[in-house]
Amino acid sequence: MKSLFSAGILLLLFAGINASAQDDFNEAFRKISTEVLESSKAYANLKFATENIGHRLTGSDHGAKAEEYAFKLLKSYGYEVRYQPFEVESWSRLTNETYVGDAENALNKITSVTLAHSPVKADITAELADLGNGLEADYVSDSGKVKGKIALVYLGILPGSPEGTQLLHRSEKAAIATKYGAVGIIIINTVKSGVLLTGTASVTGKLIQIPAVCIGLENGMRIKEKLKEQKQFARLNMTNFSGLIKARNVIATLRGSAIPQEKIVVGGHLDSWDLATGAIDNGIGAFAVIDMARTLKVLNLPVKRNIEFVLFMGEEQGLLGSKAYVNAAKHTAVLDQVKFMLNYDMTNDPKGFSASRKEMKDLFMSWGSQISKLDTGFKNIFFSGAWMHSDHQPFMLQGIPIGGGTGGQLPNNSAPYYHSDGDVFKLVDELGLKNTVRYGTMLAYALATAPSLPVSRQNEATLKTFLQENNLEVPLKIAGEWRW
Repeated sequence: MKSLFSAGILLLLFAGINASAQDDFNEAFRKISTEVLESSKAYANLKFATENIGHRLTGSDHGAKAEEYAFKLLKSYGYEVRYQPFEVESWSRLTNETYVGDAENALNKITSVTLAHSPVKADITAELADLGNGLEADYVSDSGKVKGKIALVYLGILPGSPEGTQLLHRSEKAAIATKYGAVGIIIINTVKSGVLLTGTASVTGKLIQIPAVCIGLENGMRIKEKLKEQKQFARLNMTNFSGLIKARNVIATLRGSAIPQEKIVVGGHLDSWDLATGAIDNGIGAFAVIDMARTLKVLNLPVKRNIEFVLFMGEEQGLLGSKAYVNAAKHTAVLDQVKFMLNYDMTNDPKGFSASRKEMKDLFMSWGSQISKLDTGFKNIFFSGAWMHSDHQPFMLQGIPIGGGTGGQLPNNSAPYYHSDGDVFKLVDELGLKNTVRYGTMLAYALATAPSLPVSRQNEATLKTFLQENNLEVPLKIAGEWRW
């Protein structure tokens, strides 16, 4: 009875503390909302970057200009800003020709784009082998017939595939093709009207052994049909550049008053591919993060924990900037300071919050209910799970809780232009971008100001189980990042 009474008193006290904190958040959230809606600079800053810098490929002159632009913006907002330099094996395309036909001496040129980290030079002609979705099971059922051939693989999951078919990244599909002896790989895009996309074909960020290209959906499906009737051959002829070049993450710090030994990392990748200007991937994320920093500085809202706003470079080429950040934190013994990592990669107009840890649900939804009162467009959705292939991944693999916005949609039907030559500024929606800034700023502020957080860094055993429960063991093994 005594223990029940004591527990009840503690619950009441905790509820009182939480209520007081939530009251404070109500006012802070209102100020954040007003400031962003009236004075956000994200849209204008992104427009300037796309018009004056162009693409933001890591290791290029354009990439260096983007780093300098982000640094100067954050400095102008009154921040302590620093560069975090790292060496990156930079890759860029030079020449590319792809031919397909019924016979080795009668090939027709088709439009294609080289996938990043393909060899510096390659010129191969070989028979094509249709490997369907490009999963390991497809190669096993092929009975080794792909060896010495060029694998033809669908980027996503083919219509009619069994329910539950696993979706792998293009880099993982290239790694499997290499493992089974393919001498090249042609990946079919999933988007109609001949849209081509680039992206890395490497799970490590290093050069791969075989040439890899992407072709349009219509061409790819036509070739698949011809393969049912007779053999098809392909020639992949390309030259590329690769070499060590220095790149820099850009880091701005908002100092916490009460628990400065703890930090919340708010990140988004600044780099983009070179086919267009990366307005959606990841201009809307990177410039939202910069404006989150501006908003908190303008409002001068006190926080308990430090917030580090990080613009990562090298994400597109293998999460190189975020890996450099995490490795540096490990070597300087400050990784335990990171209590939560928020990642904004192609986030637009979120309707709720996501977290890798389900324990965050009550807290996130309590904050979300505050936001819903300010704006009924925020639906207070909560998503819990684990995923890969963006800058949260190196943090997650160290057991650090990660999350961000969820439930939004990309603006102006921009999803098909991901990684393509159509990723341009006209696709950006100003209000959607402002909403990313508003809700992201509120979440970062709340995480940095809450008296305590219900999650901590996972130990190795717990992390292993967590990754297995989220079906990440296979893709992590393919990537060479499964350490258990």
